[in-house]
Amino acid sequence: MVNVQQHVIDCDAAPFVPKGWSVEEHQKGGQFKFDPAQVRFYLSKPQQNEKWIKGNELRKELSGKPVLNANILDYLFTHPHLIPESWKKDEQGRTRHIFFWGTIYRDANGDLCVRCLYFFGGRWDWGDHWLGIGWSGRCPVALRASN
Repeated sequence: MVNVQQHVIDCDAAPFVPKGWSVEEHQKGGQFKFDPAQVRFYLSKPQQNEKWIKGNELRKELSGKPVLNANILDYLFTHPHLIPESWKKDEQGRTRHIFFWGTIYRDANGDLCVRCLYFFGGRWDWGDHWLGIGWSGRCPVALRASN
């Protein structure tokens, strides 16, 4: 019998909060058994057409969508072997910055932001983007895939 380890992420737990930041909004998501097939990337229409959308507008557009929260980002960051190779770059060969909109933070400057996961310099890292600026096609939203 082969014992296959399952990676179950508690999306109801309090998320990691960087020093000096606070959580503005955290959408709980229950227990999420990680499987890359259960994650899909979403781009708004402007992002699909090589344009930009303001983060605050995108936030409104995402209302009611099954956005994944930062608990998944942090789990993948500590278990990078689980992240598919295909997540590194988009179809144009540009580095993807995968955003986890289920957790919105207020950074040390008081700005609202969302954290992302991206591959750079031979390793996975995390960053963030303010809601007050433009979001390009390199910034997909991680959604829970429909069954």
